[in-house]
Amino acid sequence: MTGKSTRSALPNSRGMPPLPSANTALYIAGGVTLLLGAVLFRPFVIVNAGERGVVMHFGKVQNQVLDEGIHPVMPVLTSVKKMSVRVQKDDINARAASKDLQDVTTEVAINWHIDPAQVNTVYQRIGNKEQIVSGIITPAVSEVVKAATAKKNVEEILTKRTELKGEIDDQLKKRLASYGLLVDDVSLVNFGFSPEFNKAIEAKQIAEQEAKQAEFTALRAKQDAEAAVNRAKGQAEAQRLQRLTLTSELLQQQAIEKWDGRFPTVMGGNGTLPLVNIDPATLNQRR
Repeated sequence: MTGKSTRSALPNSRGMPPLPSANTALYIAGGVTLLLGAVLFRPFVIVNAGERGVVMHFGKVQNQVLDEGIHPVMPVLTSVKKMSVRVQKDDINARAASKDLQDVTTEVAINWHIDPAQVNTVYQRIGNKEQIVSGIITPAVSEVVKAATAKKNVEEILTKRTELKGEIDDQLKKRLASYGLLVDDVSLVNFGFSPEFNKAIEAKQIAEQEAKQAEFTALRAKQDAEAAVNRAKGQAEAQRLQRLTLTSELLQQQAIEKWDGRFPTVMGGNGTLPLVNIDPATLNQRR
């Protein structure tokens, strides 16, 4: 017995290594089969960060929602649909009519995400992201924008933009929450109006500017006229006060102060003679 087993472990006469035993070959074949089965049938699934897994048995959505990480599943029987629960952004154009019946186009940027706890319900009722945006979000944005815009005229839409944005935001949150969709933020990127209305707005602005310019010109003329009247009144009052204070003595004193010491002269037959104003009363006093 001992010699027989020893001979089986030694190389054969040709120098070749001994063949593996039947059990060893069976183990190797089993390992390869398991490895191929794991690769082909994948009895596990990996849910990445920002995702949730929707579990389906023979295509039927289950109540279980797979969180991030690795999860064992039954191959063939069970499939998993991965859904993103990260915040996503979509730009949607909406058309509406204002309170004063003007056509208004609005570009709405909406940030939203799927409620992680309702991923399976969302997938079962609606579908993937493309179906969510086209079937739920776009119609909801259009309806809410129309309802909110119809409450305001064009001037209020422009001047009360924050108020309009808040109303649209609140209504969208309520509307989409029933579908398992959560609204993070809504932005009104831009408003557009018809070409006719834009021309009317431009004409109105030009008219307002011209009216303000005319008003300024009239006000300036009125102020200038009032200033001229006030100056005339001031001059008249000054002259009146001056007449009240003027006397013959004051006039004579002012004349003496301004006299340069030379008498005025007149032309006579024999030449130039000084013109002397002799007051008879003064002569009598001197006598």
